[in-house]
Amino acid sequence: MYRHGVRVAEAVSLRWEAVDLQAGCLHGHRIKHGPPAVHPLRGPELRALRQVRRDYPGTPYLLVSARGGPLIARAVRHIVLRAGEVAGLTFPIHPHMLRHACGFYLANKGIATRAIQQYLGHCHIQHTVRYTALPPHRFTDFWRD
Repeated sequence: MYRHGVRVAEAVSLRWEAVDLQAGCLHGHRIKHGPPAVHPLRGPELRALRQVRRDYPGTPYLLVSARGGPLIARAVRHIVLRAGEVAGLTFPIHPHMLRHACGFYLANKGIATRAIQQYLGHCHIQHTVRYTALPPHRFTDFWRD
């Protein structure tokens, strides 16, 4: 969810037909009428996905419960909240924070806002701008006296 900036509903609805393990890409469908996108999958993701495919060969969904059924949004919210607690965070976290973190990460890398807009599947650039607020230290090298 972090690397691809997907919403909870998009994550739990991901099916194997959206994944091309040979080409290493994920065909993303956005739930809020955003344009679909094709995201590259890297080595660690590909290895993890292949392992899930081996462990749960009969399910059409990527995210599955221990019983092999599809995860539901509520379960994902609980997993993310629990991960934050285990990590020692002093505030509760929720899955949409991962989407925001993706936007912030890409913006801080210097990725163009329009590219981030496409990556996150936003119809309107003003939605992307909220995800890409820059920290003040980004301005320190604007002027050299």
